[in-house]
This record gives sequence, structure tokens and C-alpha cells, in this order.
Amino acid sequence: MNSSRILLVDDEAQLRRAVRTTLSALGFVMTDADSGEAALELLRTERFDLVLLDINMPGISGVETCRAIRARSEVAILMLTVRGRAEDRIQALDAGADGYVTKPFDVNELVARIRATLRRAPKSALEQTQVLRLDDIEISFQDRCVRAGGKLTRLTPKELDLLHYLVSHANSVLAHNRILQAVWGPDYGDEVEYLRVFINQLRKKIEPDPSRPRYILTEPWLGYRFCLPQPQTGSPPAAP
Repeated sequence: MNSSRILLVDDEAQLRRAVRTTLSALGFVMTDADSGEAALELLRTERFDLVLLDINMPGISGVETCRAIRARSEVAILMLTVRGRAEDRIQALDAGADGYVTKPFDVNELVARIRATLRRAPKSALEQTQVLRLDDIEISFQDRCVRAGGKLTRLTPKELDLLHYLVSHANSVLAHNRILQAVWGPDYGDEVEYLRVFINQLRKKIEPDPSRPRYILTEPWLGYRFCLPQPQTGSPPAAP
């Protein structure tokens, strides 16, 4: 994992130097850019495993850059956001980021978040379930898409990971911290905000009426439950 290629995007030269030096010493292969425009150009020609992207930059903002990256790539994205700015964090997740780290950050926290983000669910596990049908909705885990009413909607990698975990534990109440640690990694657990944003995104994509969900149900004060009213052909087996 430490040989993973990371693109750091931030307009602060001092921060780029410090992060690049620290992560390079740990074995990560670092490239940096000082703007969203420069990052998008690099991503057209080079392959990266993760993008560290500052949310506040001149020119193309971090949020706009994140959306542009996510429109054509499934690369992992961690946003660098300002501490105390909840709207920034929500915007980052809405734009397709896998997570965020708030500035100023502790280096150990940053490294832990990077490693957790790079530990995605194995592809083979996701491919065990090809298609899940819910009434007139078809979810293809292999193709990372939802088909409903003739409309095709793509799932982001983290949306797919979350949905697969919920479906794999269908009809079971899953606590917030259990979902966070299973989908984002053991260093997560208190970031309920992550779940709220991603659950809302999933509901918009798979629920006939997101304001009155039928499948992804909220268990007040506890967590969430994926409701399968009856056995579904092609659905994953219940967890032991």
C-alpha cells in the first residue's frame, strides 16, 4: 500500500512540501499540483491511486475539481477541508469524495485516513452479486450503476461499497460505527455525518420516493437497515 501513487493538490506551497516530504518518507509515490486545472491535466496522462484535494483554491475550486475527476474516474479522493466548516465537508462528500481530513491536521491522522481510504472492498467480493432487483429497480454491482424507469445512474465507488455492505446484511439493524468501520476503515467510527450524506445520495438513486424510503431505512438513534421484503433473485446471502 505504501507504494501507492498519490496526487496532492493544494495552492499552499509550504503545505505541499511538508506533506510530500512526510508521505514520500513512508514510501508513497508523490506528485503535486498547485491548482485544480493542473490536477485535471495530470490525471489525463497519469494514473494515481488517491487524490488529496484542497477544497479552497483559486480558479477551479476543490469541489468543482472533485466533480470533474469523479465524472470520469473512480480514483480514491480525500478532500482537505477547513475545520468547523460543516458545509465544506458536506459539499466534498456530495461532489463524490470518499472522505475528508480537516485542516490543520495531524500527520498521523492524515496517514491513517489515506490508508483507510486505499483499503477498499475487494473487487471479487463485490462481483459475487451481479444484479439486485427491487421491483422495477435494477442495481448492477459489477457495472456500478442503477437502472430505474429507463434511467441509468452511476454509483460512486464509496456509494457502491456502502450499498453492498447494507445489502449483504439485509434486514439487520446496523449501528453507525459498525457501518463506518466496515466501509471506511477501523480509524472511522464517529463520523455519522459521512453516513447521512451517503445514505441520502443512495436514496436519491435507488428509492422511488427518497423522502419516504422503502429500502434504506433509518433506525432512530441506532443506525440503518436495508429492507428486503422477500428473497430476491441474485441477491447476496445474508451474513452469518
